[in-house]
Amino acid sequence: MSKPPKPNKTGNTAKPGPKGTTSVSGGGGDAFDLPFVDEDVILTGASADATDLDDKLKDLPRIFRVACLIVQGRVDIQDRLVADIETLRPGLLVTAAFATSDDPATAMALAKELDRHAVADDTPELRHIADCVRLLSLPMQNDLANSEDYRRVTRTLMNALAGLPEGVNSKLAADIETFCVGWAMIPALKHRLPRYHRPGLVAASHASFLGDLTAGRRVGAAEEAVWAKIEERTARQTARAEESDSQPNLATHGSMAPVSGQHQRVVAQLSEKEMKNTRLKDLVHQFEGVINTALPLIVPPPLDEVRKTLVFEFPYAENIIDTVLADLIGRPTVLIRPILIWGEPGGGKSLFGRRLAECLGVSCWRTDASRSDATFAGTDRRWSSAEPCHPLLAIARARHANPMVLLDELEKAGGMGRGTRADGVGRLWDCLLGMLEPETSIRYPDPFFQSNVDLSQIVYLATANSVTGLPRPLLDRFRVFKLALPSRDHLNALLPAVVADLARDRGLDARWIAPLDGDEHAAIASAWNGGSVRNLRRLVEVILRDRDTKAIRN
Repeated sequence: MSKPPKPNKTGNTAKPGPKGTTSVSGGGGDAFDLPFVDEDVILTGASADATDLDDKLKDLPRIFRVACLIVQGRVDIQDRLVADIETLRPGLLVTAAFATSDDPATAMALAKELDRHAVADDTPELRHIADCVRLLSLPMQNDLANSEDYRRVTRTLMNALAGLPEGVNSKLAADIETFCVGWAMIPALKHRLPRYHRPGLVAASHASFLGDLTAGRRVGAAEEAVWAKIEERTARQTARAEESDSQPNLATHGSMAPVSGQHQRVVAQLSEKEMKNTRLKDLVHQFEGVINTALPLIVPPPLDEVRKTLVFEFPYAENIIDTVLADLIGRPTVLIRPILIWGEPGGGKSLFGRRLAECLGVSCWRTDASRSDATFAGTDRRWSSAEPCHPLLAIARARHANPMVLLDELEKAGGMGRGTRADGVGRLWDCLLGMLEPETSIRYPDPFFQSNVDLSQIVYLATANSVTGLPRPLLDRFRVFKLALPSRDHLNALLPAVVADLARDRGLDARWIAPLDGDEHAAIASAWNGGSVRNLRRLVEVILRDRDTKAIRN
């Protein structure tokens, strides 16, 4: 037998009505419907919080949990909030309306009601839920910056961000910071949102997008800080290792004394006993200028001049130029993190590497990767073909400790070339891994000297026509940039640079070669529609050769 309905506080009798309402009868026999919260909604929200909430979110302030769920695109956030409200303050009519409606006005009315009950019932948690309701429901509108509800949520987010616990997962903390910054930027950057005026969109859906717009510089600064820590740690490790290793008698090598005002680095150190080794005696004289010698480190020239020169010669590579030169800002010596530039043949990748080295004043050691194998890492001195690793040979030839090693067509180094076994052992790719890693390059075990050498100051720049097939561990050690081929629009900017480069190849000052006249320019423009710089260079060579021929005849 069913139980009779309970009288309500006014003495009226509440009867179940249509879904989402309760029918209330008074003494006069009239009846009217009041909304109530469907138990299914409460159960859905409660179970979602209990079973589906990510463990790493559970210790966060409630408003951050809601923000993370918004970013994830969850559809049960409203049910979660309704379940929380019904637990702390059941029976609010506006809660039932909120549970069955997406109307922003209803949501803002609920937030105000929760604020009132937070004070009246001394339940501060209701105030937190009120801000979550605002965050979830505030719509995009032209006067958003003037909205008290928006300002209220902004203050709550920023105050919570300032008190974010130290132990929070770093990726999660970064996502939260991005959301908070993006939320605060919405009114100022609404012009960056093409969907701003689309009806039905809530403001929070744009927060992470706008926050990401500000992340580039923060990520770059964080990268710089990490690299600085790595360099500092490796320097400490080197100092400790040098103290424990057998040290050469520095008194017999006057070149070890540093020159005042000059940045230097000792690349290879051998003790007197090692210097007298019979297997080394006949070979070590070739490296007298490197062993136990403090070699200079090249100091960067004015970066604005370097940039001006490179942009003049490679106007289609301005973004790459700026990124590369950013590594040198504030550095006392030339050191650039490993770079891989790829793109279609003819784009000037190898030329860019050579010109970068020349503009920075460092030597360039070019290696054809298609013809190289693991001998790049050096050969044991037991063999007749013994030699140090090629980066050390680059240092020996340059007579400074930070030359550039240019690895041309790196994607072709994985084939079954010279000295490569069928199992893939002996590839250039494999021996590069230790050289490109800061932790290992500072103490690289050279097989010829059978001693650790310091390769940490070398600049590595690789080129490739494609990155498909390159091993992931190798790609992870490079910063990878795609160099697009220039278009016809770059012709006017490229021609003076091509003429200047051809003049350098002839050993002439570019001022000795007259600029292309109108007919010459038109002839090249009709034959070159963009693409390979190599083809453009050939066309200019034909024009200049024709000039020379006519000059001889006359």
